[in-house]
Amino acid sequence: MSVLLQISDTHFGTEQPPVVEALAAFTARQRPDVVVLSGDITQRARRAQFHAARAFVERLATPVLAIPGNHDVPLFDVLARFTRPYGHYREAFGDELEPVHASADLLMQCLNTTRWWRHTNGEISAEQIERVAARVAGAAPGQLRVIVVHQPVSVPRAGEVHNLVRGHAAAVHRWADAGADLVMGGHIHLPYVMPLPGLPRRLWSVQAGTAVSHRVRDGQPNSVNVLRWGRDAPPGRCVVEQWDCPAAGPAFVRAAVTEFEPQRVG
Repeated sequence: MSVLLQISDTHFGTEQPPVVEALAAFTARQRPDVVVLSGDITQRARRAQFHAARAFVERLATPVLAIPGNHDVPLFDVLARFTRPYGHYREAFGDELEPVHASADLLMQCLNTTRWWRHTNGEISAEQIERVAARVAGAAPGQLRVIVVHQPVSVPRAGEVHNLVRGHAAAVHRWADAGADLVMGGHIHLPYVMPLPGLPRRLWSVQAGTAVSHRVRDGQPNSVNVLRWGRDAPPGRCVVEQWDCPAAGPAFVRAAVTEFEPQRVG
């Protein structure tokens, strides 16, 4: 059994304390096997913001994998951006920018899509595409193959196309062919789950909203995703739950459920 909690775009520095407390309580109730922070952990990559994020993570008492988002690279400190773009990030979350989690039924490969010379847009290099494809292709038959990025590989409407991570088309084709099941992301503060068309096999995009920040979009509440696979889900099926924290709460409540059958199951 695997229960994965996806927390994205916390933007510490703009966090709402009641929602932070609600998320800590929610995590304790869900007891996930692993938590992934899919980028934009801080608002301006400041040391104090990373310290606040790290303090929150330590409260969860759960293995946590993290990747940086574009907000986790200094914007106004130009010298740090050029010389130590991940300096404060590494102090808080360690040197590994592309962590991996593997268990009997889950393989999760995280990918750093930020670039210090880009302010907002992300990028997936050819080397990253092939490295991730090789790892996914080597997964055990029963493992759900999950890739985590920050900027999205798909968007639900034309007005969001500019937010797509550069190299996404080549990446999703190669990863689908290698056997990936889903790609998780954040960045645009809009939660959705959708299959990607025109690929050699079915690949799903799972996007998270903003978890605790007041920087919500389009009237969407704060939200996180819970992924269930194995004994905690119907046989051979993956369940993705969107949990929202309405302003009147604050407490996270289940708002949407998407269930699908990966095409490659051991």
